[in-house]
Amino acid sequence: MGIAALAYLSTVSDYPLIAAPFGAAAVLVFAVPNSPLAQPRNLIFGNLLGAIVSVVMVYLFGSEPWVMALSVATAIKVMQLTKTLHPPGGAVALVGVMSQATWNFVLTPVVAGSIVLLFCTFAFNNLMPERSYPRHWL
Repeated sequence: MGIAALAYLSTVSDYPLIAAPFGAAAVLVFAVPNSPLAQPRNLIFGNLLGAIVSVVMVYLFGSEPWVMALSVATAIKVMQLTKTLHPPGGAVALVGVMSQATWNFVLTPVVAGSIVLLFCTFAFNNLMPERSYPRHWL
């Protein structure tokens, strides 16, 4: 549901709202919605921080293979420090460096896509009688 919404919105707008890390995020939020890693704070801020880290790394160091590794490691550490660990955020950091992301990458697809995925997750999980999402917002 979430991936379909992102793909559809990407085709009808001028903004790409889908990125590979959203596939992994969808596994978390739909398959294990009670996981701490699947909560809204983690989804939004984990992806956001991964995107910011990647843009800064590209600006400072380019897109060499070692920068890809440094970007993922830095994103993990920043997410741990902010208690927003979200494994797809590490993938966002990697994709950002691989694509030589600019600041536009932070907003679209990362933040906008994360918000769309969050709304789909909320709707799907709360329409199911045996599910409730989120466990907590912050």
